[in-house]
Amino acid sequence: MVALVADQLSVSLSGRPVLRDISLRILPGEVLVIVGPNGAGKSTLLRVLSGEMHPDDGTASINGTPIKEMSAAALARHRSLMPQHASLTFPFKVRDVVAMGRDPFRDDADRNADNDAIAWGMNATDVTALADRPYTRLSGGEQQRVQLARVLTQSWRQAGSVTPRYLLLDEPTASLDLAHQHATLHLAKELAREGAGVIAVVHDLNLAALYADRVAVLSQGRLAALGTPEKVLMPDLIEEVFGLQVRRVFDADSDRHLVLPTGHSPARATTSSVAAQ
Repeated sequence: MVALVADQLSVSLSGRPVLRDISLRILPGEVLVIVGPNGAGKSTLLRVLSGEMHPDDGTASINGTPIKEMSAAALARHRSLMPQHASLTFPFKVRDVVAMGRDPFRDDADRNADNDAIAWGMNATDVTALADRPYTRLSGGEQQRVQLARVLTQSWRQAGSVTPRYLLLDEPTASLDLAHQHATLHLAKELAREGAGVIAVVHDLNLAALYADRVAVLSQGRLAALGTPEKVLMPDLIEEVFGLQVRRVFDADSDRHLVLPTGHSPARATTSSVAAQ
């Protein structure tokens, strides 16, 4: 099957269950957004799906091949990961940081393709004007956009390529201003339309409502709900999982329902029993 698949994944860290029996799949052509409270297991799930860590139980696979059986080079050609925190202390120029995304393709020795990929990634994330700036002297939001440009450069494909690509983005909007938050998620939608499978962790439920094809809700390491934003982002579920009372408001411009807080419920969520859609 052509998909990035989690099949009954379970992970424990220091003896504490972090993921419990998670099953889902990301298809080329869709944006899957993961939401959930702090500590729900969102970043751990991305690390397993990227191959950065292996589950205690279950299997993660790309296009039918278990990730643990793939070499680092092969994995890097199929998926790109933007972690929540990227540590880089040496003052590389921005263009050099973005160019790191082409490292998995060094054996191809196609300088023109590399240059096209780098230019595309920088333009798509609005960092072209920063090309000669030291990365370490950028603001947090600018560094976030440079890291996204690196990931896009890694995922770039020449015209006519049919190789599926998967982008895993862990809180890609965390340090961004409002305009760049929406630009980032809009870009994710555009990449999906071009055949990429995108999985993104976000905290803003309205960003999920506006840009996701499907939403996965994690609660205490379990999959509390999975389906379209319209079916999943319901007030009862949000109160149960996040401990926040909300109401839904229909936005005619986007043809989507958004959520607005109405108060705070003191009872924090336990594991949700809402069935996956």
